[in-house]
Amino acid sequence: MNKRAILSVHDKSGLVELGRGLVELGWELVASGGTAAALRGAGLPVCDVAEITGAPEMLGGRVKTLHPAVHGGILARDLPEDAADLAAHGIAPVGLVACNLYPFSETIARPGVTLAEAVEQIDIGGVALLRAAAKNFARVTVLCDPADYGAALEALRAGGIEDSLRYALAVKAFAHTSDYDTAIAAFLSRGAGGQGSRGAHPISESASSDAVLPRQLALNLVKVQRLRYGENPHQAAALYATDAAAGPLGGRLLQGKELSYNNLLDLDAAWRAAAAFERPAVVIVKHLSPCGLAVGDSVAAAFPAALASDPVSAFGGVIAANRPVDGAFVAALAAADLFVEAVIAPAFDDEAAAWFAAHKKSCRLVALGEGENDAGLIELRSIRGGVIAQTRDEGDPPAAEWRIVSRRAPTEQESAALRFAWVACQHVKSNAIVLAGAGATVGIGGGLPSRVDAVKLAAAKAGERARAAVMASDAFFPFPDGVEAAAEAGVTAVVEPGGSVRDDEVIAAADRLGLALVFTAARHFRH
Repeated sequence: MNKRAILSVHDKSGLVELGRGLVELGWELVASGGTAAALRGAGLPVCDVAEITGAPEMLGGRVKTLHPAVHGGILARDLPEDAADLAAHGIAPVGLVACNLYPFSETIARPGVTLAEAVEQIDIGGVALLRAAAKNFARVTVLCDPADYGAALEALRAGGIEDSLRYALAVKAFAHTSDYDTAIAAFLSRGAGGQGSRGAHPISESASSDAVLPRQLALNLVKVQRLRYGENPHQAAALYATDAAAGPLGGRLLQGKELSYNNLLDLDAAWRAAAAFERPAVVIVKHLSPCGLAVGDSVAAAFPAALASDPVSAFGGVIAANRPVDGAFVAALAAADLFVEAVIAPAFDDEAAAWFAAHKKSCRLVALGEGENDAGLIELRSIRGGVIAQTRDEGDPPAAEWRIVSRRAPTEQESAALRFAWVACQHVKSNAIVLAGAGATVGIGGGLPSRVDAVKLAAAKAGERARAAVMASDAFFPFPDGVEAAAEAGVTAVVEPGGSVRDDEVIAAADRLGLALVFTAARHFRH
């Protein structure tokens, strides 16, 4: 048996126990700097890598184990010609490699990490050790996870590691290095700033979608939560994230049962809508559809207006607030006596947390903190035979300009309401229609295949509140019937992208009905 082991680990969990067990079984330990120091500190005999390579560590530790004396010993097969090559160069065969890598994913998860800091946590020698040992699994045992040390020692004590275990450990090592490289590629491809960032690419983003969306897309996700079921009880489901330590939606669940698949979808939709507003905002979502959005001087002031938009649909929904939830907010919620599945916000102060614990124990609370958002990430959806990807809709593109196309310009009050309704409309399923007043929706019609039907639904939800309201549409009106139905309900001003072959007819209808009409030149479908 080849009884030389090479150990080079960043995570030193279980290292001493592994080293002691190997020494007791007659193995020679060869280790790199910090690993060797830890073993010596435990009183174990160990040979430095530099002693077998004849070359010291260099470049501040960037080069340690990249040497034929190391990799020749690992990659040599049980063949006479390989044994002769090793003997000719005075290289001993290696039978076991224990290695884990620099904490790249943990490093890039830190707020404010720089590109230089991230690059220094890209492991080179460790990946090479793992891949070499895994490739030669027919003879070499590779350990990339401290959790496997015990099983390896137990097998060695029982007479040797079986082929099946070496094979399984090799598969695990290749998966580990694959995930590691995927994390690096994903971090660098999304533009970390400075050299190597996407912004420095000589091809403009408008010239090629590959400048924004990579030619090859690899996902480095870990299962962080097994969900009770999916959308329905007969569907299996789980939550995956880029960080194994991540909480739901990147936050912390403060109280309540574990979030369900549907909870996560609704909370994500609600938070994205609330975060789209600069002012304090509250959004209520039910089955992925907003039923009330409002802004105010505080989230406590915005909540009653959001609820008033559609109080019937709000029952059993989720709420997002883009400011910390405080005592004033929970007082407004208490006055409404509304059943709520979950609330998401940057934080919950002590008074608010105590109120929920006493009065709404089953309500799930998710605190997101004040960390960085995930703007710029790619959205993925599975389809038959593959996955489609797109950049996230973060609002109107920079080139979009609002243009008044009707004879009558909107009043100052109408303009403010139109701006609010336009942002709100972007978070409603298409065909999306939003009727709004000053900083609050009064009627929402979404998810319908007919745009005029969406107008009629929004008007029906608004009732008398449609009078003097404004209307936003996520895409152009293909016929004048949409603005005609809005005017009949009492709407006075409309904002839409424009771009229909019948725009002239729509504009003429607006003028005939005395509506102010604004084109934005930006569409916001949401399917």
